Amino acid sequence: MLTYEDWLACGEDEQKKKDFILRAISSHKRSDEYKEAVVAQQYLKGENPTIMNYEKIIYDMKGLAHVDMWTANHKIASQFYPMAIKQVVAYLLGNGVRFTKDGTKKALGPLFDERVLKAALYGVNDGQSFGFWNWDHIDVFRLTEFVPVKSEETGEIMLGIRWWRLDKNKPQRVTLYELDGYTEYIQRQGKAMEIMQEKRTYKITVAETAAEGETIREGENYESFPIVPFYPNEYKLSALHGRRNTLDAYDLLTSDMVNNCDEGNLIYWVLTNCGGMDDLDDAKFIEQLRTTHVTHADGDSGAKAEAHTVDAPIDASDKAIDKLKAKLYEDFQAFNPESVTAANQSATAIRAAYVPMDLKCDIDLEPQVTAFITGILKLAGIEDQPSYQRNRLVNETEETQKLVMQAQYLDEEYIRQKLLTVNGDIDMLEEMNRRMDAENATRLKEAERRLKELEKEKAGAGGQEESEAE
Repeated sequence: MLTYEDWLACGEDEQKKKDFILRAISSHKRSDEYKEAVVAQQYLKGENPTIMNYEKIIYDMKGLAHVDMWTANHKIASQFYPMAIKQVVAYLLGNGVRFTKDGTKKALGPLFDERVLKAALYGVNDGQSFGFWNWDHIDVFRLTEFVPVKSEETGEIMLGIRWWRLDKNKPQRVTLYELDGYTEYIQRQGKAMEIMQEKRTYKITVAETAAEGETIREGENYESFPIVPFYPNEYKLSALHGRRNTLDAYDLLTSDMVNNCDEGNLIYWVLTNCGGMDDLDDAKFIEQLRTTHVTHADGDSGAKAEAHTVDAPIDASDKAIDKLKAKLYEDFQAFNPESVTAANQSATAIRAAYVPMDLKCDIDLEPQVTAFITGILKLAGIEDQPSYQRNRLVNETEETQKLVMQAQYLDEEYIRQKLLTVNGDIDMLEEMNRRMDAENATRLKEAERRLKELEKEKAGAGGQEESEAE
């Protein structure tokens, strides 16, 4: 593992810096965190490398192992893992991030919510992700494309190396992020790495004139390193960690059940008084049945052929699959929609079903998301605090009735927000606030106009009474 102090030891020697970058990338790829992230990304894409590499083995009379080419070997990868990962991230961030100040979200870029959600998704899956505050928006890096170089003294990231290539036969691009700017490198096939763009500051002011064209007038950097890490938990571990064996067992058992059904659909034949047939004759017998569906038996010699079938043993597998599925929901602390049945849809029952995911968000995910966003806000020079509206299933009728009963104790803004949340229309809150404010302003103007009319009428009536008295 290379550290920031190792980088400082390179001094101003450009060749030593290039060697450091390549060694850091190579060392990163050999790390356990990187290897687990690579595997986790396969699971996130709906693949299961354990199942895909699984082969049935049979042993001959001599005890030698051979790949079983005869029996069914279906390989079924479930979609439980990507569902569980996306579920918890969308649960916390599906409704976006909220701030106390109106201009904060706009200052963080139009795709801020999407980038934060992506950082959380990559972080939960890979174990780490990284957000680069790029002047007016966030760029998200995965652990499999970015090397965080930390200080030996503080443990903070002081240097970053991002690398990528379109294909293994294409040039490798490298970006070196330092405290005082970034440098672009390129390494073509069979050649040494070279500088593609000299170090530049992170904030650049560009001026354009007719004589000089586009030129850089000035530039500056951030007060601290502009890349903020996102960790899904205090251990910086992928959601796959410690749960892979259960996932593999679930997929393997599902595959075996399908294999048993496939094999159970095959018919095997018992040939009587056919001892003179060898393996080649047996193969020809099966081939003839598949093509003509006819077989001949010599009645005088007592030769005959009988077809037999075997019922596939799926009951035990089916029960075991259900138990493993329930364990997966428990291990991932995911919301199981099957727990909310037609006879159990009360608000209390629904909230109880969300308890495991609430615990996961309260203890692990939400504090880490807040720390990540706070780091971005600091780089952007914004003082604010994020909050979240969790995206959960509700009993609309019961929640609405409860809100109506409490309405006399709540302000109008809160009631409006809660009603829209219950009905899944929270995105309309800003538009509704605008319309309601306009309506209130119109009603206020009308009330003021009416009040003035009444005052005039009263003043006119008072003058008439005085005239009559005279």
